[in-house]
Amino acid sequence: MAITLPDLPYAKDALEPHISSKTLEFHHGKHHKTYVDNLNKLIGGTELEGKSLEEIIKAAANDPAKAAIFNNAAQVWNHTFYWNCLKKQGGGPPTGAIAAKINAAFGSYDKFVEEIKNAGVTQFGSGWAWLVQDGKDIKITKTPNADTPLAHGQKALLTIDVWEHAYYLDYQNRRPDYLATVIASLINWDFVNANLG
Repeated sequence: MAITLPDLPYAKDALEPHISSKTLEFHHGKHHKTYVDNLNKLIGGTELEGKSLEEIIKAAANDPAKAAIFNNAAQVWNHTFYWNCLKKQGGGPPTGAIAAKINAAFGSYDKFVEEIKNAGVTQFGSGWAWLVQDGKDIKITKTPNADTPLAHGQKALLTIDVWEHAYYLDYQNRRPDYLATVIASLINWDFVNANLG
């Protein structure tokens, strides 16, 4: 079974004015689709054809000969996860079980905001800022390029894409402004809570 491009979980204009429909058109319709198309070409006729995305990522993660497969598979997974981390009229302080976990891990919501924003701002070049579950603990981490917590035995709870194509049309080089906006206005805390183990 081929890997397919999932639909966005909302209309292309649902995240405006924070993320434009033009950005989603390029980001989902071009970038995400290209990773899906490339991955299907790379795994066609191999032992990975017909495997789930997670199985492909884990099989390719530490194999230099499968670097291209890992990069495309991880980007498909990361992007699909990212779309679900966003929602119209989201953001702000968390609700549900994650709220207590954030307070316990970081001391306060404001400290969490500072740390996840810092992870995104200081990720040199392209990559991702994450809130992950590592055993019983939750922590903030960042990964370069296509790397994903899945390859490190961590469970992703939340991500913010800091590749330039995620924000450049709307924010130009103002990555900190994009991060602040996603945190304040777009995080889907229901999805984050659903990921808690």
